[in-house]
Amino acid sequence: MAGQAPKKDTGSRRKRAPKPQSDKFPTGKPALPKRIAPPKGTGTPGGDSGPGSGFQMGRAFKTSLGWMAIVLVAFLLASIFSTEGRIKTATFTELKSYIADGQVESAVITGNEFKGKFKVALDETDFSGQTHTYREFNTVLPFIDTELVASWQAASFRFEFKEESPGWFDYLWSAWPIVLIVFFWFFIMRRMQGGMGGQGGLFNFGKSKAKLITPEMSNITFNDVAGADEAKAELEEIIEFLKSPGKFARLGGKVPKGALLLGPPGTGKTLLARAVAGEADVPFFSLSGADFVEMFVGVGASRVRDLFEQGKKSAPAIIFIDEIDAVGRHRGAGLGGGHDEREQTLNQLLVEMDGFETDTGVILIASTNRPDVLDKALLRPGRFDRQIMVDVPDRLGREGILKVHTKKIPLAKDVDLSILARSTPGLVGADLANLVNEAALLAARKNRKRVGMQDIEDAKDKIMMGVERKSLIIPEEERKRTAFHEAGHAIVAYHTVQADPLHKITIIPRGRALGLTAQLPVDDRHSYTRTYIYGRLDILMGGRVAEKIIFNELTTGAGNDLDVATELARRMVVEWGMSDEVGPTTLGKSSQELFLGREIQQHASVSEETYRAIDADIKETILKAEARARELLAKHIDQLHLLAEALLKHETIHGEDLPRLFDGKPLMKVSKNGRPGTRKPAPKRQRKRNSAAEKAGARSRPKGAQPKSEPKTN
Repeated sequence: MAGQAPKKDTGSRRKRAPKPQSDKFPTGKPALPKRIAPPKGTGTPGGDSGPGSGFQMGRAFKTSLGWMAIVLVAFLLASIFSTEGRIKTATFTELKSYIADGQVESAVITGNEFKGKFKVALDETDFSGQTHTYREFNTVLPFIDTELVASWQAASFRFEFKEESPGWFDYLWSAWPIVLIVFFWFFIMRRMQGGMGGQGGLFNFGKSKAKLITPEMSNITFNDVAGADEAKAELEEIIEFLKSPGKFARLGGKVPKGALLLGPPGTGKTLLARAVAGEADVPFFSLSGADFVEMFVGVGASRVRDLFEQGKKSAPAIIFIDEIDAVGRHRGAGLGGGHDEREQTLNQLLVEMDGFETDTGVILIASTNRPDVLDKALLRPGRFDRQIMVDVPDRLGREGILKVHTKKIPLAKDVDLSILARSTPGLVGADLANLVNEAALLAARKNRKRVGMQDIEDAKDKIMMGVERKSLIIPEEERKRTAFHEAGHAIVAYHTVQADPLHKITIIPRGRALGLTAQLPVDDRHSYTRTYIYGRLDILMGGRVAEKIIFNELTTGAGNDLDVATELARRMVVEWGMSDEVGPTTLGKSSQELFLGREIQQHASVSEETYRAIDADIKETILKAEARARELLAKHIDQLHLLAEALLKHETIHGEDLPRLFDGKPLMKVSKNGRPGTRKPAPKRQRKRNSAAEKAGARSRPKGAQPKSEPKTN
């Protein structure tokens, strides 16, 4: 990631100059107003979900529950107030008594329910002393026969039989399934239309998922980007076109339709694209290449069409597709490469880019760190006219990035960012941002008010070499082997021509390694000589040779060294033409990935004899490096013992301390106040074994056995 350069404090926010009327597009489209409303279908995927954006799921659900509760309470209150104090529930015995006493004036029999009306209101007092007046009563009849009806006729009161008809509550009770189905249908329709704040409905399935960033939302400009000066210069013409399109149209010039940002991860390709949008002051549509790919064929192509339609409606605008290799991979490869959905999406993308009119004011910018897997049709002129390399920053670029990330961090007076930039070759903006953040965390952990140079150095060692595992208990014999192993690397590096300077030698376990010998180049390297590579092989073999000289035994500690040395020797022979026996040819090089399907049908172009010659040359190269390392260590055996003993005593030796160590002088250490002092021995890390199981485990470990984590050395 390219960093952000510090802004100049002018006392007010930077004002953008208004665009002249002559900068209208040739189509006659007026310049953008100050406030740009996102076009229909843009914003968050699946419709708007912000305040005032229409139907929302949570609000609708709460409103529905509230209305249902109100209706139920109304039903309950209506039922209570409509019956209390007027209708008495009488038993069948009480009904016979009322009829016999002539108290019944009339009655209506519905089903098995007898609803009667008193001639004179009936007063009754309950157990609490309250008096209730009833004018009607209800009784559930256990049976109806001719004798019962005859007794009613003899009592001389009016009665009639009626068919049972459902009431309004019965109608509502029978209608609730229909209401539920209607509500469910309404819910499904809203979801299909992309409402309720969801991630898009069925009808919006083919809509673009691009996020719209308006000029008011983006304050990033090229002043906020550091470490990518060449890339910024390449993008200036695109910015000039977006600001003054008529300038190019008058001279018949055609602006590039697309720009492809290439570079390793973390170099700031996305940040550069947003800076272009901020400089040009236009809407910026951003999405990932993976947003086009779905399991259903045709969805990606539909989203591509919708994306370009949105861009044309908001022109002038920038469409940025991050990680375009997810959708622009080589077509028709087979073996995982012939995905119908991805190929159709790529075809639609090619058509849309080819169909661009030069006066639409829409420019496509994409980024990838895998340009080798992109389809050739995507890279041809007329689509991505420009391929802009965003490479790893150099020393000045790293210094600018560090200034960006330390703007809001209080630094101590001893912090020198130029020295830090010189000591971090190969790190990109993301690595440097992580380094500064780790330094701030370390300083906060120590309750410091400012971040010092020592905190930054500790964070750099943590990132580049791994976290110290000080709690790991290592037997003394194994510590001694590790000390001589790392001392072997260091002594060979110290006396090797063109070798990078030693930074630190330590036997404190870091990551998966039991010890480390770190080297840092003085300047950024862009090419390597054969002498340098031979020296690198000698250094890699130095640890193994030292173990063999001192202990006359080999361990697994050199496993990582052998892996790196073998790969380096192989590339010298088959890729770089540095072998005198094989010659200046490239043999067996494979720059194509297996999933592209290009290698499967290729035939081997190297004979068996050549393969045997390559293997023999690789082996001979490594054996010669081992012999040179043995010769150096035998010549400087006293320095090997001195350094190993110093490592066992101090655990960590800095590269600048080696001359003092070899001259018999005490090692120097910089104290907190910046004054040099004599380094004290490191305390021994020991612990008591509290259980018999630990003692038995220690006795059962074979002599010289390695712990579970396989050691690594640099």
